[in-house]
Amino acid sequence: MSNRLLRVNELMQREISAHLRRKHGAETVGITITGVEITGDLREAKIFYTVLGAPAEAAAAGKWLVKHRDEIREMLAKNVIIRHVPLLAFVHDNHAPRTLRIETLLGEIDRETKSP
Repeated sequence: MSNRLLRVNELMQREISAHLRRKHGAETVGITITGVEITGDLREAKIFYTVLGAPAEAAAAGKWLVKHRDEIREMLAKNVIIRHVPLLAFVHDNHAPRTLRIETLLGEIDRETKSP
């Protein structure tokens, strides 16, 4: 992946996260945008998100994000200067709970090896 695509991905992630916090703070308090993958032609983007709570809450958050997709695209059109504003697809990132679990286990192992 080129440096330009990486920068666009990071910029879009920051802008979407900031917009959700700023405009929909109470509704999106449990939603975290974990990443963005934009295609090479900048026409489509996958927005990865994770949600605190049960799988039912993740499904509800996905529906909420899809409902506000056009608003998010309009905000990106105003704040991110690129030739084409990509079509957005929201994908639930279920790797976050596993990552947290692995970090917890590694922390426990680290504590066990440090104790006498």
